[in-house]
Amino acid sequence: MKNMTTIDSSLYLHNQQLERVPSPELGKDEFLKILMTQLQNQDPTSPMDDSQFISQMASFSQLEQTMNMANSIDQLVQKQNVSPILQYSHMIGKDVSYHTYDEDTGAQLDTEMSTVIAVSQYEGQAVLELENDEKIYAESITQVSEPEADTGTESIGEDGAGAGAGGRD
Repeated sequence: MKNMTTIDSSLYLHNQQLERVPSPELGKDEFLKILMTQLQNQDPTSPMDDSQFISQMASFSQLEQTMNMANSIDQLVQKQNVSPILQYSHMIGKDVSYHTYDEDTGAQLDTEMSTVIAVSQYEGQAVLELENDEKIYAESITQVSEPEADTGTESIGEDGAGAGAGGRD
């Protein structure tokens, strides 16, 4: 006697999805399915006109090219979204001016100037870390300038080269 194989219960009709969820997009695969269904179900005594078939194939080709272009544009946009750290890294070593505000009243107090020593990121925004131990958002900068020349001792940069007599300490 043969063993009966069991049927997977997920294949029963009552376990199938009752409602079909249509896709809001008509892509090239759906377009090809429609075209193939149309060809399979055409009347053999009156087949599709060649010019109509060529027109549909041209539409399919245009749809495919448009979709490829949209994908390429999406990739380009993704590459253009640069990290705020990279976007503001050129600020390191620059003097920046920014306004200070009273923490209680929010009133503007003064304009400070300091040199950017690092760039970090907080909640998607660039934060400049300054030589005077302040951290400010890049959007709060009012002026950017080259470091002012100080008279005094020579400072040595990260590369070991001296900045000259006008370097910052």
